[in-house]
Amino acid sequence: MKIALVIDRLDPRRGGAEQWTWQFAHALVAMGHEVHAAAGGFSPEAQKLVVAHRVPLARSRFEFAQNAERVAREIRADVVHDMGCGWHCDVFQPHGGSRTASFEQNLLLLPPWLRPFKRALVPLLPRYRDFARVVKRQYAGDGKTIVALSKMVARDMQRFHGAQAQQLRLVYNGVDVRRFPPAASRPFRDDVRRELGLLPSTLAVLIVAHNFELKGVPSLMRAVARLKQGHDVRLLVAGGKRTARYGRLAKRLGLLRRATFLGPVADPVPYYAAADVYAHPTFYDPCSLVLLEALAMGLPVVTSRFNGAGELMTPGVEGFILDDPADDAALADRIAELGESDVRRNMAAAARALAEQHTLERNCREIVAIYETIARRVRRAA
Repeated sequence: MKIALVIDRLDPRRGGAEQWTWQFAHALVAMGHEVHAAAGGFSPEAQKLVVAHRVPLARSRFEFAQNAERVAREIRADVVHDMGCGWHCDVFQPHGGSRTASFEQNLLLLPPWLRPFKRALVPLLPRYRDFARVVKRQYAGDGKTIVALSKMVARDMQRFHGAQAQQLRLVYNGVDVRRFPPAASRPFRDDVRRELGLLPSTLAVLIVAHNFELKGVPSLMRAVARLKQGHDVRLLVAGGKRTARYGRLAKRLGLLRRATFLGPVADPVPYYAAADVYAHPTFYDPCSLVLLEALAMGLPVVTSRFNGAGELMTPGVEGFILDDPADDAALADRIAELGESDVRRNMAAAARALAEQHTLERNCREIVAIYETIARRVRRAA
């Protein structure tokens, strides 16, 4: 099958959508498919993996989507699969979930009195009007199949964008369980913990994030600050580029010696290996890849009900799910429960077992099955 993937940039060093698409393209090539990609840019590795078609630079998101449509049409693929940047496709899979739902969740980061003002102001801004034009065409009833990464996202698509149930397919993200096995902890754990100054008794709590505010890093910092007497806890924060303001917050909270900002990391495996708990109190995450990676590494996790990946978990079995990501007291209580090594040991086995049910291979098979359904429909119509 000749497949065209449409994405802003195809580069595995970037965020979740890019990383997933890179892994997915690898899987498609291994299955014997002819894989093309229409993107605004490519990493050197990506140019070797797929047939690369560069989408011209644009002054707006709408113009980029127009350019992507033209490039995708020229490929003449059997299936066009868009990751959320354009509208011309057979399969639309926005890895950022619903843009409107994400905006609403971002409002929760503001003081309550300020939220109505921002909600009224934002639609007037040119950038957001541009996004609105793109989104309107993305959800137009033109026969495309829309892939939701979680039930939460599917509900948001119906509520905010008028997506019809018959258009939607639910496909959770999957994890490469071979890349993230618990056995990977053995070569790294002691050395990394020693480098970070962690004692054998220290409970290391890890988060991997780019958007610190949306993913709940401040909530997590406040939770760790609550755990003082009787708790030897160190917070490890991987990712992000501008961390100075979080350093100032750490100082105000008395966390200068208890929070370590690692910056961007090329390979998260050593840090999963060094950690005891993975915490992700996100305000919005369609289906967190890093949470699935942590589960695969056998880490008990704490996340929020606004993480689609949390739908796969059973609370109290692989970890805990918070009702409110801003509730740092509840988050501190869950972390304290995970201070018990026996609790972590039982959850670690359950976490790995859950990840093995949601592999990247399964994820890819489910997407390819959608392709095959579309191809059969086209053949019948011919």
